[in-house]
Amino acid sequence: MRFLGGPKSRSAAWRVFTTIAGAWTIEGYSYWSVIARDTGRWVGRVGPWQPEGWPGTEVAWGVAPEFAGQGYAHEAAVAAMDYAVDVLGWSHLIHTIHPDNAPSIRLAQRLGSINEGPTSLPDPLGDFRVDAWGQSADRWRARRAAA
Repeated sequence: MRFLGGPKSRSAAWRVFTTIAGAWTIEGYSYWSVIARDTGRWVGRVGPWQPEGWPGTEVAWGVAPEFAGQGYAHEAAVAAMDYAVDVLGWSHLIHTIHPDNAPSIRLAQRLGSINEGPTSLPDPLGDFRVDAWGQSADRWRARRAAA
């Protein structure tokens, strides 16, 4: 949460959760919960995301600190990117990442995305500093085929 404005109050977290549920209802896609198979604990959220005013078709991720660096975000992001390209038909994928968020930048690079430069998020997130890391669906398919 350090790069997303810090911890949220209970009411602010509720608004985020209902926004995600609403996106599923209205758009037919949104974040998925990532659950640890061995413990059943919630690891984080990953998935396709494009609310109104968003700078592009995003595959986003966020995992709880105790699960960072264990491969959960990578495995889920690969599945989400496949879904975005193969099912949703997105032609370009981005990840909006704060320039100081080194772990997310490393993951974006591992996924084959490149820094496309600073971008802006819609209100109420307009003050957040983010870069758009991205790649075309064709680039993603080529990397997937080579793997």
